[in-house]
Amino acid sequence: MARTILFDLDGTLIDSAADLAMAVNLTRRDFGLPPKSLPEVISAVGNGVRKLLERTIPECADRMEELLARQCKHYGDHLLDQTALYPGVEETLRRLAGAGHRLGVVTNKPAAATHAILEGLGILPLFGAVIGGGDCAKLKPDPEPLFLAAERMGTRLTPDDWMVGDSFTDLGAGRNAGIKRCFCTFGFGRQGDEAYDIVIDRMDRLNEAIVR
Repeated sequence: MARTILFDLDGTLIDSAADLAMAVNLTRRDFGLPPKSLPEVISAVGNGVRKLLERTIPECADRMEELLARQCKHYGDHLLDQTALYPGVEETLRRLAGAGHRLGVVTNKPAAATHAILEGLGILPLFGAVIGGGDCAKLKPDPEPLFLAAERMGTRLTPDDWMVGDSFTDLGAGRNAGIKRCFCTFGFGRQGDEAYDIVIDRMDRLNEAIVR
């Protein structure tokens, strides 16, 4: 049975930790601040770029528009320096698409950066819809971005469909949308208080887990 399978991006399809930290620290440098460690930056990822900056550059929270402009510029310049697909991602996506499943990306990362990364890594054509931050009024864990992805693929979400991600925001979005949830332990997100239907430690185990 063909299913709609929606994927988070950072920590799920791609390991983008180093480039995210690079951009944050370049922005901190612009404001005369010392760098943050990689774990400090990555622990702040998951609720969109505004929240990322609130958590990593609290010293300048009253200058958010300036921070956003600098961060977007720096990240745009470095978003594919070290970012790569996790092992088994491309093969898994091609296998699922070949089996007739509808694939989409739903991320809180700004839409422009999301498209640039997917295109640069050669997997953009595999997705029937790509929803990033700014494409609708809400961010995950609100279900609105998931519903929008399904709409753009010409379908509606059902309880047999899936949200795949590494964070409580993904699991919460899946719960709020009434679909199944796969938690990826290999990413850099956190489960938080959310439950899941299946858990995987490698992306290439997703197909078997969903079929089972």
